[in-house]
Amino acid sequence: MNFLKLVISILFLSLFISTHAQDKKFKIHTLAFYNLENLFDTINDPIKFDDYSPIMELKTNRGEAYRRKITNMARVIAEIGKDVTHNTPAILGVCEVENKDVLEDIVNDSTLLEKNYGIVHYDSPDSRGIDVALLYQKSLFMPISSSAHELKIYDTQTQKQITTRDQLLVSGKLEGDLIHMIVNHWPSRRGGEARSRPKRVAAAKLNKRILDSLQAQDPYAKVIIMGDLNDDPTNPSIKNVLKAKRKRKKVDFKGLYNPFEKFYRDGLGTTAYRDNWSLFDQIIVSKTLLEKDYTSFRYYQAGIFNKNYLITPKGKYKGYPFRSWNDSGFSNGFSDHFPVYIYLIKEVK
Repeated sequence: MNFLKLVISILFLSLFISTHAQDKKFKIHTLAFYNLENLFDTINDPIKFDDYSPIMELKTNRGEAYRRKITNMARVIAEIGKDVTHNTPAILGVCEVENKDVLEDIVNDSTLLEKNYGIVHYDSPDSRGIDVALLYQKSLFMPISSSAHELKIYDTQTQKQITTRDQLLVSGKLEGDLIHMIVNHWPSRRGGEARSRPKRVAAAKLNKRILDSLQAQDPYAKVIIMGDLNDDPTNPSIKNVLKAKRKRKKVDFKGLYNPFEKFYRDGLGTTAYRDNWSLFDQIIVSKTLLEKDYTSFRYYQAGIFNKNYLITPKGKYKGYPFRSWNDSGFSNGFSDHFPVYIYLIKEVK
């Protein structure tokens, strides 16, 4: 069924391009997001709480497990959107990475090396020692500015601050078009969805402040929000705070469109827990990217990258994303999340 949907999507995209290409030519790029599931190196960092990361719990063969993990991540990244664009993602947001070193290892893997990816990364204060980051093809995207925005949340009982991931804002030009990306990894549902909900509402409010600031400078700013939000598209953080819409025609000026709400309502997800699918990984776009003037890059289509090899083939987690780590250690899998992506399309003059 997933393969059939992919084929249909590619046919529709091909039809769109061919229909409009009688007198015009178009270029297309993939923008994606991927939770890399506990991508830690093998070095014990005394500053970070990494002693209990899955790789540090291995008694032997840490180096081999790390090398295979890097290779597996690079393989997936190289294939996201390639069926249509014949290229790796122009831009990729990631989360659950320990530091810049692990990202350097990914972009220098033989699968991705020739793409010459750059990295935007800041160390977050997260208690688990994990960060968000942005990878980009230097030949396609040129960062102009970047900043890390601290999410301040507090324990409701002790009133102590809970350290979590920053939100990363990167502004730059994709082949001359200015776009702004906010990369996220919102607080988890530890303690239950309802109890932890205020943390993600706070994360959404921080996103909204960043968005409002960008749109105050330029009401027509092209803004892309991406990340593992630890909430589904219908949860209050996204529907009530960000006010992201499911239907394009209902998106107001300065509003947001969430193409992943339709996937969620159709029963699709990016991660699974106790036989229930969630669609926590999302890419949300601003109204300006929905315009039909293709003289600059516009949103065209979204998808979940859930190829068969990314799905657990057997056992009690059969059908779930094929994660890297299980009770026995390194599984030679990939991640407990599927990547998500969108296509941007632009007319070539």
